[in-house]
Amino acid sequence: MARRATNNPRQKRSKDCGCPLCLEAYPGDRKTRRDCTGPWQARYRDMDGKQCGPHFDTYKEAAAHLDKVRTQVREGTYQDPKRGAITVDDWYAIWWPTVKVKSVTTKNRKLSAWTVHVQPKWGKRKLNSITWIQVQDWITNEVKGHATQKKVLELLRHMMVAALRDRRITVNPCTDVEVASAPARHPDEMIPPTAAQCDLIRQHLTEYYRPLVVFAEETGMRWGEFTGLRASSLDLGSATVKVKEVLIDDRGKIRRKMAPKSRAGFRTVPLTPAAVAAARTMLDKWAPAMTESPIGDGEDLHAEELVFRGPLGGALTRPNFRRHWIPAITDAGLARKVKNPETGRMEIWPRVHDLRHTFATRLKDAGVPEKETQVIMGHERGGRVTWLYQHASAELVEEVRAALVTGRHLRAVS
Repeated sequence: MARRATNNPRQKRSKDCGCPLCLEAYPGDRKTRRDCTGPWQARYRDMDGKQCGPHFDTYKEAAAHLDKVRTQVREGTYQDPKRGAITVDDWYAIWWPTVKVKSVTTKNRKLSAWTVHVQPKWGKRKLNSITWIQVQDWITNEVKGHATQKKVLELLRHMMVAALRDRRITVNPCTDVEVASAPARHPDEMIPPTAAQCDLIRQHLTEYYRPLVVFAEETGMRWGEFTGLRASSLDLGSATVKVKEVLIDDRGKIRRKMAPKSRAGFRTVPLTPAAVAAARTMLDKWAPAMTESPIGDGEDLHAEELVFRGPLGGALTRPNFRRHWIPAITDAGLARKVKNPETGRMEIWPRVHDLRHTFATRLKDAGVPEKETQVIMGHERGGRVTWLYQHASAELVEEVRAALVTGRHLRAVS
């Protein structure tokens, strides 16, 4: 075992000191003194064997620091402060390639959070210089909207957790940072269209898109699920459709994704006569191929296999469809403009997605148990279907009123 240095900490020579040793090392015309005022260096080797040597004003401070570091090195808990002195930009370049993101939409959301929010604010800052109060102030006063705050903080927190595990920082400044509460909305602002209102919307909708809206209303499928439906997954004989893959918007480019939103998304959905008729209308128009082309990175979209397409035969996109949907709900007198209190943006209800709410409410009113509704809707938790999609009907309000006035018992529901 190597001997420990006897002159550690050691005093370094200084150009400002006038003691004999410092004057010998750095000759000059300055006032002489007996005792040296040079800094004290605490020398040690880190876990990689590299010699480090911070300086202190007094021997006592240097010795105390040296004892602390030696203990940390022996216990394997030592962290080199220089490793946390890199900028957030540099750490992101190291960290991001190690992140495994399965979903393209999730990856794009994280990249957007970095580019728009995290990088402009923290990119030039050193990792170990960011404090909790700075992050909380940023989230509270600079990042607008509950959902945005949540996603942006999630990205920064994951970066800091990785830095903590890599022994670049000692504490995570994102721990216990609070985001704004989700905005509450009155149920009247979120009521999905009724069957009669859906019929009214279809009357004002371009004839080409009517089968699409009927199919969405009758199946409760998500936008990416029915726009990505291939003819090979449709069985009109048994009146069923298998949800296998979806279409996603990858930064403005439509791509195929080989899996739905979650594992529960893989399911078989029954078709009503109206849904069968809507699908048959599109099959007769486009005669889609029954092939099942492979799905993967760089693969073609193969729009010739899709049941529902745009008027020119390509894949349907939300922006193009909204050019027809917004005028239709407006002409039908159903459009409700709601201002988002967080972002200040105007949101128009109902959306196409609200047809999924209409379908779930229909299942509830028909007495379909929650567990079966969960399977058909493609959710992993039945309770989520209850509070997210199913809305109280006018009949339920009247039943409650009657029960309060006359004492009549409410009907039993599953």
